Amino acid sequence: MLQKILPKHCNRLQKELLNLFHSSDLPMHFNKTGNKEFTNYQRISMMILFFRSKKSLREFLDEFQESKWISYLGLKKIPAKSTLHDWIGLFDMKIIRKIHQITIPNEILLTSIDGTGFDSWQRSRHYEKRALEIGRLPYMPYAKADLFIDIKTQEIIDFSLITHREHDVRVAERIFKRNKIKNIHGMGDGAYDSEPFHEIARANGIVFYAPVRKNDKRSFSWKKPSGKYRRECVEKPCYYGQRWINETVNSVLKRTQIHFLRSKKCHMKQREFAWHIVYYNIKRIIKISSQEEIQIDKTFFYSIRIIYPIRTEQLLFYLSIHKFLIIGFLYILIKR
Repeated sequence: MLQKILPKHCNRLQKELLNLFHSSDLPMHFNKTGNKEFTNYQRISMMILFFRSKKSLREFLDEFQESKWISYLGLKKIPAKSTLHDWIGLFDMKIIRKIHQITIPNEILLTSIDGTGFDSWQRSRHYEKRALEIGRLPYMPYAKADLFIDIKTQEIIDFSLITHREHDVRVAERIFKRNKIKNIHGMGDGAYDSEPFHEIARANGIVFYAPVRKNDKRSFSWKKPSGKYRRECVEKPCYYGQRWINETVNSVLKRTQIHFLRSKKCHMKQREFAWHIVYYNIKRIIKISSQEEIQIDKTFFYSIRIIYPIRTEQLLFYLSIHKFLIIGFLYILIKR
């Protein structure tokens, strides 16, 4: 027996969450005979809302009791702190990556990859300065993130988070081997200048460009870089200036979403970071769709204004009511 989920959308975020769950092909419940108080749709939505809030579990649940999301999600009861904490561990990285793949755009032509770092433990800068007067500070955990993005939409295609030092090329090789999108162009900085990495990129449908490192000063000036694909990267392509959009995405994540990672264990940090990436892509989808709607409204207005310049005030009135009234109004004028 199928269970129906709220057919009406109360806001754009709920609409995208509902589409995300239906497209993921996840079951309503992982168990057949156990407790069914909450559905997977409610679990995914609440986890995304929790990471969006940037609050602790107790603070989030206290504010959640007074929000409209209880009726939006159709919750019969509010989960406890321990229940929400268990939900975060319920979805492993395999399921989260499957959910994330739904949020990437369908048409991708130009991509970029870059690495950055995130604080995985927040401590006061004031007491950090005072503690330096006493002795050496304890080790501060570090998290290295690599983001593979679409230049046009600024959405994140793939990602990686590790808690140890590793070269950018090694991480990028794992990301490109997971890639299933063919006939696209990729860009990176000088750290990705490696002939074996170029071969992996070409084998997975990516024509990659990375600036070639400068030759040693003791080498001959006429000597060319070794490797077929490295020699093709000597001349910079015209689109390479768009690589800096990757730095913009890194900055947006750090300023608006991930000030620091709250989780302590490595596998929980990866899941926390993955849910942030899913929410970031949902925000980009909402922003792009709203811009397209505004562009459609402008196109309707200007085309109608050219055909019927005398009735501009009436058209503005109908435009403020609903865009579908414009289509009906056009139909009546044409019939006349």
